[in-house]
Amino acid sequence: MSLLNQWLDLMEGQTKATIDEFWKEYSETETKIYTYILSDHEKKLEGKFSDLVEKFDCNKIIFMGFLDGINSSLKKELDLKKVTEDSEISLDIDFEKLYFNMHKADADYLWSIPEWDKVLTVDRREEIYKEYKKSKTVHAEKKPGRNDPCPCGSGLKYKKCCGKNA
Repeated sequence: MSLLNQWLDLMEGQTKATIDEFWKEYSETETKIYTYILSDHEKKLEGKFSDLVEKFDCNKIIFMGFLDGINSSLKKELDLKKVTEDSEISLDIDFEKLYFNMHKADADYLWSIPEWDKVLTVDRREEIYKEYKKSKTVHAEKKPGRNDPCPCGSGLKYKKCCGKNA
């Protein structure tokens, strides 16, 4: 089974009894890796998958989850299905996109890492946050009817989605 499938199985297999410990391990690992990346942001994080797991002293499946999470913020996405413990990894990160995506993932523990001060100015981070908030705003040409599809794209009727409290 591929590392990506093991990661997906681990995520989907969480129960009420295991979810808190899982997210604690995952968020601590993510924070450690992102702090390292941001502190030396001009240098790409590169190396053999297994060496990076050792460098960050983390579970290989959790590291795969980190790669899954950062992948959409890379200038060229990795083919995660092909990643093995022997794969060479090179992360060319678009830091503005990463900051945006951290808001999108509601990962306050990541967008508030102090090392962001070395990467993006406070003003630029505020602009990115405003772009994120603006991207969540749904604009409808006319107010949808109760039984119309919701303009947010959820696939639900307006009355069951954004119109629920209107």
